[in-house]
Amino acid sequence: MEQETMVKEILTALDFFSAQIRTQIAEMNDKFEAKIKEMNERFEMKMQEMNDRLEARIDQLEDEMNERFNRLETKIDSLRIELTETQETVDFHSAKIAQHERKLRKLYRQL
Repeated sequence: MEQETMVKEILTALDFFSAQIRTQIAEMNDKFEAKIKEMNERFEMKMQEMNDRLEARIDQLEDEMNERFNRLETKIDSLRIELTETQETVDFHSAKIAQHERKLRKLYRQL
């Protein structure tokens, strides 16, 4: 009977300690989950900040590229105008040269 009492006491003690261990494990699990959740939230916040910075940088680069394309387009338009004016000048001078050549041939025939 005394052995039976000792076994019961040991089982009671084991139940008591296992309950404490289960409680501690549950508390540790809750703390772990809370820490993981906190880390996840910080990670998501950092990712959002990086995404926002990246989008801002992309927008800035797009604006710079648009500005440069506009300047390039303006330069090309200026060159096109200059080329047109040069062609008109060449056409005018070509016509005058042909006119002067005709006059010179006419004068040469008269000699």
